[in-house]
Amino acid sequence: MDAKCSISGKLLDWYDAHARDLPWRAKTGERADPYRVWLSEVMLQQTTVTTVRPRFQAWVARWPDIASLAAADEAEVMAAWAGLGYYARARNLVRTARVVADAHDGRLPDTEAALRSLPGLGDYTAAAVAAIAFGRRAVVIDANVERVVARLFAIGDPLPGARKAIRAAADDVFPESRAGDFAQGLMDLGSGICTPRSPKCLLCPLREDCAGLASGEPDRFPAKAAKAARPQRFGTVFWLEWDEEVLLVRRPDKGLLGGMRALPTGPWIDAPPALADAPAAVDWRILPETISHGFTHFTLDLALAVGRADAQTAHVVGEYWAADRLKSAGLPTVFAKAADAIRRMR
Repeated sequence: MDAKCSISGKLLDWYDAHARDLPWRAKTGERADPYRVWLSEVMLQQTTVTTVRPRFQAWVARWPDIASLAAADEAEVMAAWAGLGYYARARNLVRTARVVADAHDGRLPDTEAALRSLPGLGDYTAAAVAAIAFGRRAVVIDANVERVVARLFAIGDPLPGARKAIRAAADDVFPESRAGDFAQGLMDLGSGICTPRSPKCLLCPLREDCAGLASGEPDRFPAKAAKAARPQRFGTVFWLEWDEEVLLVRRPDKGLLGGMRALPTGPWIDAPPALADAPAAVDWRILPETISHGFTHFTLDLALAVGRADAQTAHVVGEYWAADRLKSAGLPTVFAKAADAIRRMR
């Protein structure tokens, strides 16, 4: 048996015995539901399985298939997405569902190339859906797979430069059949055994094939380039209250958190903007604490301004929402965090 067959055979045997029970995975002997595979892959981008599991189950209870998602109100979808990362993913889920409903008879295409043509389906998601949902031979590489392959072949170049070599090595071992199971096996291995720190090599089905283990330092693979410091930005969040309700606005469709309900905020810039772009001319009080929130490309520090409107100042662009029901507004995490801090301090 050559090395490729040895690796794929060992991993598939291990996966058959130890696969995680996840709500989007098909049971043994059943066919995967392409909608659930696609949805889970989008939700899992930069989000943990623990976080996604209950959110996925709530989502499919509300929108169980492509047809129901295609018919959904986009604002409701965006609210349901709150806390799962980039909101562009939620918008693309709706856009793709509508494209599939209109142009593909409600069924996702079954090839990697066709899937890649849909809104928001990049190389990884297209490969994952093609392999897991349709049994196509596709090379699926997420962060867990990347780590397992880098260790298996002791690929020592730092990321992201090593990704070309990692993909080539993965391509060499992905089997022609059961590529989806093989990919999910690598994901499970990376999640539970070949972890970023202190990998459990004695439990690994691939330990005899692993060049990283043979080197004596498996956890130094993959090497990572030094991270550049994230830029720091500043802003102000405004809590305008009138008759036990709080002003919310819709963020512009284009840009970060596009189309979401939010507390009003001034510009996010390189120095504290104080009361710039306040939503109304009222007596604003700046609270003594700020909140900090990390986005992918920058860290944001927000001052918290509280004001009370009257009959003359209350009528501004936006909608008033009961202060004790803000959790139902689907605020993005940064604004939910600000609201919690304001209610605690005011």
